[in-house]
Amino acid sequence: MGKLAVITDLHADINHFDDHELTKLFALLREQEVTRLHFAGDTANKIDQTLAVNHFFRKRGIPTTFNLGNHEMGNVKGEQMIEHYPDSHFLNLRYVPLNHETVLLGFNGWYDYSFSEIKDPQKNRSIKNIYWFDRIIDRFSDDQTVNQEILQQLRNVLDDLARKNYQVILATHFVPKEEFIVHLNGKYQIWNKLNAFLGSQALGELLDHYSNVKHVVFGHTHRRFDDQTIYDTIYSCRPLGYYYEWRITRNFVLENQLAEVFIPMKMRSLLNKHQAEFAAYKEEHLLEEFRQAMTLISY
Repeated sequence: MGKLAVITDLHADINHFDDHELTKLFALLREQEVTRLHFAGDTANKIDQTLAVNHFFRKRGIPTTFNLGNHEMGNVKGEQMIEHYPDSHFLNLRYVPLNHETVLLGFNGWYDYSFSEIKDPQKNRSIKNIYWFDRIIDRFSDDQTVNQEILQQLRNVLDDLARKNYQVILATHFVPKEEFIVHLNGKYQIWNKLNAFLGSQALGELLDHYSNVKHVVFGHTHRRFDDQTIYDTIYSCRPLGYYYEWRITRNFVLENQLAEVFIPMKMRSLLNKHQAEFAAYKEEHLLEEFRQAMTLISY
């Protein structure tokens, strides 16, 4: 028996993680008796830092693999690098055996605007080009075409694994199910426009056809959800996200009465004013955040 840990949205650079914080995470992995680690995208903005984080855990004895999120995709050039990044630990449409009956399958994923309330693809493309980080990513075609192409490739891999009677744990970055999309109301409903770029209903519909897909882990939302079982497949979404979004950050701000309401996007300047206090609080409580942002799967 072994135990897989999947972590998404570590954002090591934005969160100012160095060896000190990674050592804390390593200690938690050892405490949880983790035997394999996978980072499911947005480990860092820079691909070199993503590789360095992976190497940190491998050199300490934990086999570690990764797939890309949109942040790493923005730091590599061209479709070949996105889909076939030249690293032996990169899993995209590739899998590694966990035991004689179960494999870990990595899949970058993408989106097709199917979670958007806006049905005009051109309007969604315009929103993306104005507001969204992904406008810098170099893909071979429009988002719907890219998504259709990579899902066909995923179908081929899943068909092969089904024929071989393998149980599948799928780690991806983007959202496969509507159940993990939040629709805001009132003055915050403007953020619903960005749901277009969170994932693809077609991915979830594809996975519904495979009874051997036992667990799907993803992130990208920067929101954590309780696990859900859909057609006998467990879906887990508990990204780490940015430091100003964390639960321990909320606790720090509210316990110290630094704000009446916790609004993550307004927290960066406030935290800058209380750097020393927040650093001390983070030192004491960071393990709690790591623990909440990790999916553990026994195999």
